[in-house]
Amino acid sequence: MSHTREEHLWIPESDLEGMSVDTLSVRAGQIRTGQLEHSDAIFPTSSFVYGSAAQAAARFGGEEAGNIYSRFTNPTVQAFEGRIAAMEGGEKAVATASGMAAILSTCMSLLKTGDHVVCSRGVFGTTNVLFQKYMARFGVETTFVGLTDMDEWQAAVRPETRMLFIETPSNPLCEVADVRALASLAHDNDALLVVDNCFCTPILQRPLDLGADLVIHSATKYLDGQGRCVGGVVVGPAKYLDEVYGFIRSAGPTMSPFNAWVFQKGLETLPIRMRAHCDNALELAKWLETQPSVEKVFYAGLESHPQHALAKQQQSGFGGMVSFALKGGREQAWQFIDGTRMISITANLGDVKTTITHPATTTHGRLAPEDKAKAGITENLIRLSVGIEAIDDLKTDLERGFQALED
Repeated sequence: MSHTREEHLWIPESDLEGMSVDTLSVRAGQIRTGQLEHSDAIFPTSSFVYGSAAQAAARFGGEEAGNIYSRFTNPTVQAFEGRIAAMEGGEKAVATASGMAAILSTCMSLLKTGDHVVCSRGVFGTTNVLFQKYMARFGVETTFVGLTDMDEWQAAVRPETRMLFIETPSNPLCEVADVRALASLAHDNDALLVVDNCFCTPILQRPLDLGADLVIHSATKYLDGQGRCVGGVVVGPAKYLDEVYGFIRSAGPTMSPFNAWVFQKGLETLPIRMRAHCDNALELAKWLETQPSVEKVFYAGLESHPQHALAKQQQSGFGGMVSFALKGGREQAWQFIDGTRMISITANLGDVKTTITHPATTTHGRLAPEDKAKAGITENLIRLSVGIEAIDDLKTDLERGFQALED
């Protein structure tokens, strides 16, 4: 049946079906009000009112759809969830207060005492701590394995394994996992494959299309893109996301309406930002490889990277994260970092501003020395989140770092 624009206040999902992720990043998920605003609306309210006591009862009882309380129903948050779900090709999304809240909510919703997780060593340090320390208190055991070693993954799987968890590309060494192979391993053993897609975003990689069951983002990073807000999101089939939503409703690690609105705005520019990040990162990685003080560069866009061919196969770009090891140790790494003047010394990533950090003492500082060693987090390792500044200006500032090593 045909319809006119006046018959709806937003674009139906059916009208966006088959459209590019670039278009979805701008158009999907918007919920217009009766004011017919062109930009996304924001609803900074804790609660909602009802026309009668009977309607309130129907809403709370689940007999009538509608907003109840912003801990679990807010139109701004729902708009962000709808857009990122469309971009990832997922049936549903649930937004959370942070990226770590997204991981915690997924685990608390889908795991129970006695379950087992296999997790790659190459994950964000706090993710490692969450599994190793806190989930263990609830009787969920985790085995950590090398991200790219399929034999190690296969050997780690047990009858009680219910989840395989990865970041790809990894933080901070930019290793790339074979998502299809790990999805097959998970499904053959009645387990879920959960992929942290923070580094690539749906612009460069769609893990659900590769067989993954769930995708997680720290929206704080590239989805925002300007380091303004903290948030997270889980995307996947409704049968799993309904469980995550139930946990959010009860436990409350909720995304605020304001943050959801900021992330919604961030998604609109995500495609062009990610391409700019990729272009700058690739050029810097190639340039760093030529520097005599650099021992090794970690970036999947380099032909020297061991998973370069795999990254080309399952990603449409190589991302904005570059890590490199200097000749020397912590002293040299800190000298280099302190020698820069424009680049921001901060552990956050995914910003339009280039950032630099020393993973061994920041993002992975809480790991035990033996765990750092297994994960390849050495004292001479530096991580760059490459922004969108002029590439020559970035090189100039990094040259100051190299100069500091000689002074």
